[in-house]
Amino acid sequence: MVWQVDVSELPLIVANPNMAVTFRKRGRACSWTAVRPPRTIVPGPTMAAGGDLPHDLYTFVIESALGLEFGFWGCVAAGATFKTLGRKPTPQGRAVIARHIDDLNAAEARVNEIYFGWRSGTATPFDDELNTMLARWQALRDDEAITLEWAPQVSR
Repeated sequence: MVWQVDVSELPLIVANPNMAVTFRKRGRACSWTAVRPPRTIVPGPTMAAGGDLPHDLYTFVIESALGLEFGFWGCVAAGATFKTLGRKPTPQGRAVIARHIDDLNAAEARVNEIYFGWRSGTATPFDDELNTMLARWQALRDDEAITLEWAPQVSR
């Protein structure tokens, strides 16, 4: 017996290529966990936040807004294993960092330039994104979280 199926009747199943990152408020601190496709869990560090945006959250906002392909978050999505992430560094993870070290350093400098300009009241191209995320972060109660998606980027 031969079965014939009209493929137009089948549901379209598409794997999500994006990495999901959950930033959780822990009192005056923040912790995050990323889930990199297909199911790799990447535990992030806990960092101080106070009433401000946590470092890794503002880095996410700015790198995403800049469209950086291989800043910190793009490298995490590509499999980088940084010492601070609570995972054993792997040869593949170290290779991602080595391949993109210039991109990482440039991203860190650009992110800090924008963030510290914004904090000082100097207009930046991403004031709206940073102000919106700060309001979202400050509205969270203890142990609540924000989940963001890191989509594959193409550098601009």
